[in-house]
Amino acid sequence: MIQRLFSVVCVLLLWSNQAVWAQEKVDSLEPAPLIDYETSQTYEIGGIEVVGANYTDANGIIALSGLTVGKTIRIPSDQISKAIRKLWKQGLFVDVNINIQKRIGDIVFLEIAVQEYPRFARHGYKGIPKGQHDDANAATKRYLQKGRAATPAMKLHAIQALKQIYVEKGFLDVEIEVTEEEDKILKNSVRWIFDIKKGKRVRIAKINFHGVEKMKKGKLYRSMKETKRNNIWAIFKPSKFIEKEYETDKKNLINAYNNVGHRDAIITKDSVYLVQKKNRKVMHIDIHIDEGATYRFGNIVFRGNTTYSDRILNNIMGIKRGDVYNAELIETRLNFDRNGRDISTLYMDNGYLFFRAEPIEKGVREDSVDLEIRISEGPVAIIANVIIKGNDRTHEHVIRRELRTLPGNKFSRSDIIRSQRELTALNYFNPENLQINTPVNPQRGTVDIEYIVEERPSDQLELSAGWGGVGRGVIGTLGVTFNNFSLRNLLNPEAWNPLPQGDGQRLSLRVQTNGRFYQSYNFSFTEPWLGGKKPNSFTLSAYHTNFNNGYSQESSAFQRLQITGASVGLGTRLRFPDDFFVYQISLNYQNMDLLRRYDFEIPTGSFHNLSLSQTISRNSIDNPIFPQKGSNISLSLKLTLPYSLFDDKSAADYAAMDPAKKFKLLEYHKWDFLAEWYGKIVKNFVVKVGIKMGFLGFYNANVGLSPFERYELGGDGISNFQGLQGKDIISLRGYRDPINDVSTANAQGAAIYNKITMELRYLISPNPSATIWVLAFAEAGNAWSEFKDYNPFQLKRSVGAGVRVFLPMFGTLGFDYGIGFDKPHLNGSKKMTDYGAFNIVLGFEPK
Repeated sequence: MIQRLFSVVCVLLLWSNQAVWAQEKVDSLEPAPLIDYETSQTYEIGGIEVVGANYTDANGIIALSGLTVGKTIRIPSDQISKAIRKLWKQGLFVDVNINIQKRIGDIVFLEIAVQEYPRFARHGYKGIPKGQHDDANAATKRYLQKGRAATPAMKLHAIQALKQIYVEKGFLDVEIEVTEEEDKILKNSVRWIFDIKKGKRVRIAKINFHGVEKMKKGKLYRSMKETKRNNIWAIFKPSKFIEKEYETDKKNLINAYNNVGHRDAIITKDSVYLVQKKNRKVMHIDIHIDEGATYRFGNIVFRGNTTYSDRILNNIMGIKRGDVYNAELIETRLNFDRNGRDISTLYMDNGYLFFRAEPIEKGVREDSVDLEIRISEGPVAIIANVIIKGNDRTHEHVIRRELRTLPGNKFSRSDIIRSQRELTALNYFNPENLQINTPVNPQRGTVDIEYIVEERPSDQLELSAGWGGVGRGVIGTLGVTFNNFSLRNLLNPEAWNPLPQGDGQRLSLRVQTNGRFYQSYNFSFTEPWLGGKKPNSFTLSAYHTNFNNGYSQESSAFQRLQITGASVGLGTRLRFPDDFFVYQISLNYQNMDLLRRYDFEIPTGSFHNLSLSQTISRNSIDNPIFPQKGSNISLSLKLTLPYSLFDDKSAADYAAMDPAKKFKLLEYHKWDFLAEWYGKIVKNFVVKVGIKMGFLGFYNANVGLSPFERYELGGDGISNFQGLQGKDIISLRGYRDPINDVSTANAQGAAIYNKITMELRYLISPNPSATIWVLAFAEAGNAWSEFKDYNPFQLKRSVGAGVRVFLPMFGTLGFDYGIGFDKPHLNGSKKMTDYGAFNIVLGFEPK
């Protein structure tokens, strides 16, 4: 009983103490902060707390708000709303509030409450093939950054970037919807799926010109470079509407008028609208033009010229009083003409870097315009420094020896252009990224020439295969060419990468075989600047070839031929007629050791071919990979001593002589001519015209034509299998079999041949790591056994198309499909496959 009473008393005491403690706590709490918003008061910020920020730094939020502990703030005022707007501008939060947490006298404690956007984790696409994902990612990568707040602005920018891609491709009705999903990998992150509905491509069906009387509409269509109608030519330039390019093309229209004297021509109005055609939309464009009057040139006078007379300047301008006024022609003849016929080039080639010419229209009289050309010649600029940057493999002296701009010389624009061509011709540098800067020092009257190059691979690996003829099988070729080799660093292990390089020398190693029957080994080395002072080249080469035909049932004989040869050559750059000319001479020796006989009348024996080769050539093409202008012309003569003219043998003696003895010392003269011309038609379209001729002659009619050094025309020309006679194999596209398709003269080797080629080339990709172009060709050629049979009008014709890819490591790869029209053995066959033939290009362009 006493124990129970004690327990009740303890419980009552504990309850009483708890109640007193709770009351004391309630009495000690300050009342909620009361702010009189009727009257503005100044408070000191005692503290700032950030709530709701899980991924954004709290201190950063406080700093962005502009609120600082210890500073004063007036409440109410716009200071709080300004702080909220500053945080809103960051685009990181869904909601932002700033609350007064508590107040102690004139000190307030603030709370910044934010609700963050989820973070962007990843994205995907629907409605487009995977091949287009890379383009889409390239357009959105600047907006879609992982870890950033996934804001509506980010989403909108990405949508606009994607739409721009498809609008430029003609999909004007493209729609893009975005689905947002919670990311399963990253917490509080989202994944966006862009559903792209391209719709149908909208083409430009019509461009209607109104008010046109003095211009041919075809010329107006051509003047619009990017805005094209959807017609047959759209395969080269797709028809699509891009507003920015359309605005440029309207200016091009007016320029076309200005260039034929209509200097007042204007576009009065234009409209672009869509028209529904059955199940698709097409675009129509209406352009209204006020052509204005036709103007002509009046008087042209020069002011300020002291170096060159008015007569010289007028001759360069080439504009006469009464010619149709052409604003573009004035600009071309004053500042830059592609053929160098401009006044600016005249002055700048003579050092006048600061030259300026400004055409002023002095008066318009009825239909003529008088011009005054105001010339400011300035001082002659001297080259102070020539700086080379970017060459991490090629040694600087290799570049400098190709430059025409030397310190101390007068500035010359033509020398810079020529130096650029020479650097491109080396094929060591990316021509697309070759930069030439000319920082000037007007006070000193000097200029620096700065060449910035970008190295690219120049070595080539040749892996090819070709058919070696009936019963011979496939002939494989493995070769490697180091085009920037360095012989002097051959014993320096640190310079090997994989071989020493950087001195501009050329080393070539090549092996060709089809197994037991045929093996060929070739070596060559070229030093383009022997001695390092002048462009005198030195070439050394050697080769060994073995033909082994094994046992022949027809002749019961073992047939074998071994050819061993070597040559040494010198070359030099000429100064006359111009320095594009090169002269080369080489001494060649070849030994042919034949066991038994092949398919022509030469028995077992050893034959010697000692010859002297001379070549004069002129090469002015602008790019060795895909030339767009320039020419390549060469004439070669290869001859031996006329041994038979030094003996007293009669015709009967030679007729009775064993062929092995008659041809023991080969005698002949051999002529080869090549001419190629390149010209640009329009952007990326290039035409190539070429002609090749070869003739093998003899000194003594009693000895006759040498069985060696002949020609074979036809086939693809890639096998390089020259047979016993060491034939020069010349390709003729569309004709697979040189003997049956082209000429029976090819059987033993022709003494003369002709070949004419015309190609239309279109550059698809100028990327130096993979230069790609397509071509269409027309070709004709033939071969004859003797000069008396020669008929240059009796040619085998073909047409076709092909594609080329130049890879720095492997050279030129591609194929042609040609259709030969003149194959006598077909007897009028109507099967197209009988007339067609594929030609494969592996490593190099065939002859």
